Amino acid sequence: MIRPQYHFRDSPKGLLAWDVRRLVKLSEHIPVRHIRVSEIAELDENHWYSYGNVAPTCRSIVEHYALIRDSDLSLPIILDQAGRVMDGMHRVCKAILEGKEELPAVQFEADPEPDYIDCDPDLLPYDA
Repeated sequence: MIRPQYHFRDSPKGLLAWDVRRLVKLSEHIPVRHIRVSEIAELDENHWYSYGNVAPTCRSIVEHYALIRDSDLSLPIILDQAGRVMDGMHRVCKAILEGKEELPAVQFEADPEPDYIDCDPDLLPYDA
């Protein structure tokens, strides 16, 4: 079971959010390929702490570490049409920690419509 989580992106319409559980379902039939970890731009960006009231506290970093530790590298990460990560950064981080050069990925040919437009990340439903 996937915990409730969202992929966010700024847009002229305001902040867009995709429910990752829906992205997983939409990507189930996309062929899996392998991508080089070094090609993932988000590794050098503020990926987890850009939206909402989250801050890189020691506690939040430990929480992310636990998600990294428990992630399953056999599951493909999900990329948008431009090759940016929509789901799977914990797996990307685990791949780096384990010295992997590649990991499985699926990529949308056209991005799905967001679940929320002009949203506040802190007000989205995070209950299971």
